[in-house]
Amino acid sequence: MKHHTQRTPTVSQLRAFTAVAEHLHFREAAAAIGTSQPALSGAVAALEESLGAQLVERTTRRVMITPLGERVAVHAREVLSALHALTEEVEAARRPFTGPLHLGVIPTVAPYLLPAVLRLVRDTYPDLELHVHEERTPSLLDGLATGRLDLLLLALPAGGGVPVAEIPLFDEDFVLIVPPEHELAGRVDVPRDVLLDLDVLLLEEGHCLRDQALDICREVGADASGGSTRAAGLSTLVQLVAGGLGVTLLPATALDVETGRTDRLAAVRFAAPTPGRRIGLAHRPGSARTPEYDRFAAALRDALRELPVRLAP
Repeated sequence: MKHHTQRTPTVSQLRAFTAVAEHLHFREAAAAIGTSQPALSGAVAALEESLGAQLVERTTRRVMITPLGERVAVHAREVLSALHALTEEVEAARRPFTGPLHLGVIPTVAPYLLPAVLRLVRDTYPDLELHVHEERTPSLLDGLATGRLDLLLLALPAGGGVPVAEIPLFDEDFVLIVPPEHELAGRVDVPRDVLLDLDVLLLEEGHCLRDQALDICREVGADASGGSTRAAGLSTLVQLVAGGLGVTLLPATALDVETGRTDRLAAVRFAAPTPGRRIGLAHRPGSARTPEYDRFAAALRDALRELPVRLAP
């Protein structure tokens, strides 16, 4: 390799490289950070040039990160996270509840809670520039770690091995959804071990609601593989139940929205102890905006009073 003068990498180079390391695909990485593919390729090449080392192997079909590239990616994420923390610290001290807030929300919460969240922001925090990102839990946690996202609305505990500070908002029950002619239709005192005898349809891999449903099924010893049926969203699951393909579990907040579209469904309530989930906020530990997030959580709890949930104290 020719002798070169080592230059300090720029922020845009590091951002481009971490996107490529995450997506292993130049087009997807460019889309994720809102730049063009040529600009992204150029930034990565410039980073390799300035470091005098190969970080990415480009084969015809796929992108691979070199072993050194993997180590550089870890440092790059830390640098971007620290830089994000610096600007966040200043902004939070200067003007609370203003400027951009990137909120990540899981798909099994977004359609049911977002109306309340958006109304709260519009009415109470008009200077907050809210950006909503609907993604599954692993992607949200990654976005939080790299500074792409500021605050998450998801099922707790978040897991994923990423350190997060959690603020519980509420607990909600799961409701069993069956066709109207089902023998359990309309009952309110059903023990959870009825799941042993039912064909429970679940979301596809990667949804935390799937894991929670599987946990409930495991507790009672049921096999909830759901055969070959996989749904990407709750709306699809509910349509499958309406079509007679099985039964499913819905969180109580989703009940009215998802079952209101058809009369081919009936709800079944479990006897205590009712299976359910806890929903809350998560942010980076020690974030400068922690006091803001705590106040936001309190206001959000208040805004969710109308929903069929048990608010956290």
